[in-house]
Amino acid sequence: MDEEYDVIVLGTGLKECILSGILSVNGLKVLHMDRNDYYGGESTSLNLNQLWKRFRGDDKPPENLGSSKDYNIDMIPKFMMANGALVRVLIHTNVTKYLNFKAVDGSFVYNKGKIHKVPATDVEALKSPLMGLFEKRRARKFFIYVQDYDENDPKSHEKMDLRKVTAREVISKYGLDDNTVDFIGHALAMYTDDKYLDKPALDFIKKMKLYAESLARFQGGSPYIYPLYGLGELPQAFARLSAVYGGTYMLNKPECKVEFDENGKAFGVTSEGETAKCKKVVCDPSYLPDKVGTVGKVARAICIMSHPIPNTSDSHSVQVILPQKQLGRKSDMYLFCCSYSHNVAPKGKYIAFVTTEAETDNPEMELKPGIELLGQVDEIFFDAYDRYEPANKQDEDNCFISTSYDATTHFESTVEDVIAMYSRITGKNLDLTVDLSAASAADEE
Repeated sequence: MDEEYDVIVLGTGLKECILSGILSVNGLKVLHMDRNDYYGGESTSLNLNQLWKRFRGDDKPPENLGSSKDYNIDMIPKFMMANGALVRVLIHTNVTKYLNFKAVDGSFVYNKGKIHKVPATDVEALKSPLMGLFEKRRARKFFIYVQDYDENDPKSHEKMDLRKVTAREVISKYGLDDNTVDFIGHALAMYTDDKYLDKPALDFIKKMKLYAESLARFQGGSPYIYPLYGLGELPQAFARLSAVYGGTYMLNKPECKVEFDENGKAFGVTSEGETAKCKKVVCDPSYLPDKVGTVGKVARAICIMSHPIPNTSDSHSVQVILPQKQLGRKSDMYLFCCSYSHNVAPKGKYIAFVTTEAETDNPEMELKPGIELLGQVDEIFFDAYDRYEPANKQDEDNCFISTSYDATTHFESTVEDVIAMYSRITGKNLDLTVDLSAASAADEE
């Protein structure tokens, strides 16, 4: 361990593994260490016995739940947008060869006490029960504008400069009501709050286009894909990539103490009496707890069921977004469901998560509106974890710390953090311009 590395990465969570893979591909010498004897960190995947041990302290689940090894329960479950940033990273780095993907069946939104399919195109807008007749026509015109919008074609701009005009102004031009804006902003553009309404509209329109393009890509019922056997394979796939490009991996390394010089700059990591030297340290918040601040808490319920979520067209895999206004909350709630069709549970079993940003000290009560939509539940586990963000000055201490995973059930915010960290570490932008149409990133099923 007495070599010098460009970067030492601590923790094998998904963000850290993506970064070590990309940094290795781009020619940096990387050492990747983890105090655990398994990959994944917070974003690990558990079998049934491990889940039982973690939440019940007893590793003997009832036999009627089936074989433990047939369960792959992701602790941070998130779907991937088929045309989104993570799929671009997977294709850019050729990690797709290590994984098999399958389209997710459904994408739904909770509105006025009911679950509805999210309309993403002008045709779907006309069919959607979410809106009345006149609102459908207005929404259809708006969807056509979004579909036709091309940043490089001024004719498609309808005399609006989206770098200056706010999302609220664009929406008001089409006369959409608050109810429609609610599902468009939260279930299509994937915003977690309404701050986007007063920001330049370009990002909002791009996010809507991403949803529609992702939906069109596999002609499925949703814009999402998910790996067979769950996300547990993802950190390992990036670890393999890093190793192919000369990265060194060390699991089960106790302590992993970051060493600082007299100027407060990190220069290495010590474990078991040996210090590996480096120019920069990349890690999750647990490795440098004195350099992060608590910014919130995620509350979640993990449920094992014997049926799909009701009112989702019997979808074996599905996301339902419950926008904050529909619940009288400050943050959205998310339902995630996956099943034996993605090989994450035995035949006939479904894994559902209900997640949200905790707003009280009683997360079980907060999660109730989401849990009530699940129907009969075989087993339920409650959990909460703090969310951390870096509070250090990385140009002063050479430490690059990822943010904790949020409550969303899709990967867009996670990859935004990874791409931003890459730029801060290397001083370069990550080029993800890949031809998605030429790459087969998912099994069409």
